[in-house]
Amino acid sequence: MISRFLFCIAAAISLLAAPPSQAQTAAPTATAHASVFATTPTTKPDGKRWRIGYVESGNYDQYPLTLAQIVQGLQHLEWLHLKTDIPKGISGHDLWVWLASNAQSKYLEFVQDAYWQPGDFDAQKRAPMREAITKRIHDKGDIDLMIAMGTWAGQDMRAIGPPIPTIVASTSDAVAAGISDSAKDSGRDNLHTRVEPERFQRQVRLFHEIVPFKKLGIVYENSAAGRTYAAVDAVEQVSRELGFSVQPCYAVSSSIPTEQAIANAVGCYRKMADERVDAVYVTTHRGVTPDSIKTIAKILEQAKIPSFSMNGSAEVKQGILLSLAQADLSYVGLFQAETIARIFHGAKPRQLSQIWIDPPKIALNLATARVIGFNPPVDILLAADEVYQTDP
Repeated sequence: MISRFLFCIAAAISLLAAPPSQAQTAAPTATAHASVFATTPTTKPDGKRWRIGYVESGNYDQYPLTLAQIVQGLQHLEWLHLKTDIPKGISGHDLWVWLASNAQSKYLEFVQDAYWQPGDFDAQKRAPMREAITKRIHDKGDIDLMIAMGTWAGQDMRAIGPPIPTIVASTSDAVAAGISDSAKDSGRDNLHTRVEPERFQRQVRLFHEIVPFKKLGIVYENSAAGRTYAAVDAVEQVSRELGFSVQPCYAVSSSIPTEQAIANAVGCYRKMADERVDAVYVTTHRGVTPDSIKTIAKILEQAKIPSFSMNGSAEVKQGILLSLAQADLSYVGLFQAETIARIFHGAKPRQLSQIWIDPPKIALNLATARVIGFNPPVDILLAADEVYQTDP
């Protein structure tokens, strides 16, 4: 049964990924095929280097990881050469400064002072940041492309136009967040974001197929951004389809120190364990970090509650029971590097396909399964691409 379910997912993915037979009326320029635009290195028409700026929503471990993979993708396409390996475990700001000094290229440059962040997810600093970006672009005109990392960054760049080509990365749901009009059309000529249609609906349907829960716990900040990060609309949609209830726990994550966001998230997962929900969907939250996920996994394991990670096998390796394994970030980075290359060859961001689909692969932690008394169906064991046997 589950193998049939995965086959249906794969079939749906192939249809979504297929190029449309005709462009949408809302995006008349979208008829241009990505293959028309080369990805080979080139300078600006005047022979100068392309200048890239960067804005990120705050300090979040996925942002520098994603930026690093975009840079690796550009290196793969021979747009640049790195003097040495990219440092690990550093902030987005420190990585940007490092790239400005260590990325060797005749074709592009990472402009050291073209970096913006609204503090550490500080909502009060977003408007002043937007004004600063707009002023820099309009007054100096020295930035050719922006990389916007995270939902807030994508929203902020859309809010100001964007006035120059902008690539949005590392967003949970760009359409639900209002960054892109739809999966196929960003709605702005200068805007491009990676979109994976129905990604979270597929996850929740599969989780319910494997663990037929009646009450699903989910932790998120009760704000527009928090609901987007946690794919709350998608979860509620599937709950209506399949007839289960959703038990929320609200954990504030923005405009507070990271340590407090972590404490709020962990506290909510403890509450879920005490309330004895049937299963928990572990979603994107600023308080769910590579360190805190171990604590969260242990809380759910001790309560013998099945858990499913929104964010892939890295969290399964740390003790979460299940996930749909995500493609290696290098593939995502190459996708976005190719998009940048095509823009530098004359493509409008809106002309290029935004759709990216992760393969339907299952990650399973057998050690967690044993502790909570979950006996995986044979179909799951056969379908699992990543199996972890021991506790982290």
